[in-house]
Order: sequence, then C-alpha cells, then structure tokens
Amino acid sequence: MPLTEQPLPGNVTTGVVRVGDTVRRPVGPWTDNVDALLAHLHAVGFTGAPRPLGRDAGGRQVLEYVPGECGPEAGTYPLAELASIGRLLADLHDAVVGFVPPEPAGWRVAIAPDGADLVCHHDAAPWNLVRADRGWVLIDWDGAGPGTRRWELAYAAQAMAGMRPDRPVAESARRLRALVDGYGLAGADRPALAATLGRRARAMYALLRDGARDGVQPWARIFTVDGPYWRSTAAHLDAHVEDWARALE
Repeated sequence: MPLTEQPLPGNVTTGVVRVGDTVRRPVGPWTDNVDALLAHLHAVGFTGAPRPLGRDAGGRQVLEYVPGECGPEAGTYPLAELASIGRLLADLHDAVVGFVPPEPAGWRVAIAPDGADLVCHHDAAPWNLVRADRGWVLIDWDGAGPGTRRWELAYAAQAMAGMRPDRPVAESARRLRALVDGYGLAGADRPALAATLGRRARAMYALLRDGARDGVQPWARIFTVDGPYWRSTAAHLDAHVEDWARALE
C-alpha cells in the first residue's frame, strides 16, 4: 500500500508533502546545491538541519522529516532559548566553512546579501525552526546561498527576538542581546550588526513591494498581508540604532 502524502504548510513553496518519515519537495536549479550543503552539514556533525535522502520516483527532492514542535510566535522565546538559537546559528556558520557547492551559481537567494563570505540559510525565523529531540533544527533550505554572518544574524535576531514597533525598545534590546551573546559575536562586529537590522528589514520590504508591483508570486501575495509590517519595522529598527548598539556593548 503506498504511503499517504500529507501536504505541509508553507508561505512560499507549494507542493511540499510529508510521506512517512520523509519530506518531498519540488526540485529546481538550486536543489543539487541544497542537497550538497545538507550532506556536508550532516558529514561534519551539524544536527540542526534535515538529512538529504536523494530523489523519489517522481524526481522530487527527498529529505528527512524532523518531528517536533514548530517555533512559537516571533518574540515569545524565553531569553535562554534565544541564546541557544544564537548558538545554533554560530554552529551553522562554523559548519559551512570549507563547503564548496557543485554549482557556484546554482542558488535561489531571494534578497541580495551584503556580501558572500559563506553559505547561509537566509530564512532563519520561527516558522522554519523546529524544537526536536536532538535540539533546534532549521528546515526549508531552498533559499540557502552565499551571504554573510552579519546579514543572516540581523534577520534572525529581528525575527526570533520579535523586534517590532509595538514592543518596548528596552525589551527588544534585551532580547537582541540574548541572541547575539548566544551567537558569540565579537565585540568589534556588534555596532555594524546594530546598523544592519534596519537595512535587512528594508530589503525584505523591497522584495515584497517589487513583487507586488511586477506581479511576482509569492511576493505579491505576501505583500498584501506583510508589506506594512516590514515597512514600519525597518523604520523602527533604523530609528533606534543607538539603542541596539548600546545593548550590544
């Protein structure tokens, strides 16, 4: 009897299903690189990503299904968990050192990063974080590709810590500090991170705005719901750069 295909929720990629202990995803020009990256992470002992399992009879990407609890709403993690998420990102960035993709241009990075020092996940956010028996696991690697530690950390900090206009600045600053301390970011790099928070959020707004203007999905659809949030969040983050920098001292 064939295994049942259970559709999995997602705001960007469609056609993702669970089949038994596996996840099946549509493939694209980036999939071989993603598989190579995940195989590398598994080989070096990084447990915060699913294992790649090849292709199925329909040519779909096959990945390990990681059972566990999806991350809570952005901004609700306790400080200790924010620190552990920061450590996860640091472990990821350390683990990708030395990784060479089979096809350097074969990635699907939606937002141009501020550099290309290493391969990043590019969507380390609560909706892609699973609390599994083996610890935190990041899922949905389709958008992985070249980036920088600072660019990835700026997005993850804003998303995981819930740094938004309706939260007191002092509380956001404490939560930012917890994640960055967990990451172990060097002191000399912290002022630049504080200044990058708003730029990274504005880049997300620009992606959605331009997608809506040009009719590009799924960005046009997401813009109608999240566009105002990203615009106001970018302005808020820029308005309080000194507060973020002071918290990170």
